Amino acid sequence: MIEDNFADQTDNDPQVEGAPTPNVPTQPNSEQKAEIASWVAEGMGLSDIQKKINNEMGIVMTYMDVRFLVDDLDLDLVDREEPVDPNAQQATDDPSDPLGAATSGVSVEVDGVTPPGAMASGTVTFSDGESKKWTIDQFGRLAMSGGTDGYKPSDDDVMEFQKQLESSLRGPSL
Repeated sequence: MIEDNFADQTDNDPQVEGAPTPNVPTQPNSEQKAEIASWVAEGMGLSDIQKKINNEMGIVMTYMDVRFLVDDLDLDLVDREEPVDPNAQQATDDPSDPLGAATSGVSVEVDGVTPPGAMASGTVTFSDGESKKWTIDQFGRLAMSGGTDGYKPSDDDVMEFQKQLESSLRGPSL
């Protein structure tokens, strides 16, 4: 009589299709969870935690798996505080001045009705008190008129004008 030994060979050969895979952990153990908790406390982000779990613990987890793990462990992600530059210009808390014009000295106004041939128009007052009319045509070109002949605003005023103009034309953000 001939014995069939094929079934025994597939159980022991990991390269054979259908053979059981070696035990690979899919979830961290309690010691590893404690280490993950320390990473969260240090302010590490989820993607960095995901990479460390994969590289240091050998456990492959998706971003969402890591997010659920952090949630299951009742851990709160810590936002890293941005370093504050003491030389940076402070914005005002004046609600009537959302663009910070009082701080920079540059103020931009947009006309409710635009002249023919213009997409937008208005006035700008620079930090030294000089005012000019501005218009933007159909091609997006900016033109300025009026005010003192030969007047040239400072580079800082021009940059602030551009920021405020862009913000004014975009409208309120949601």
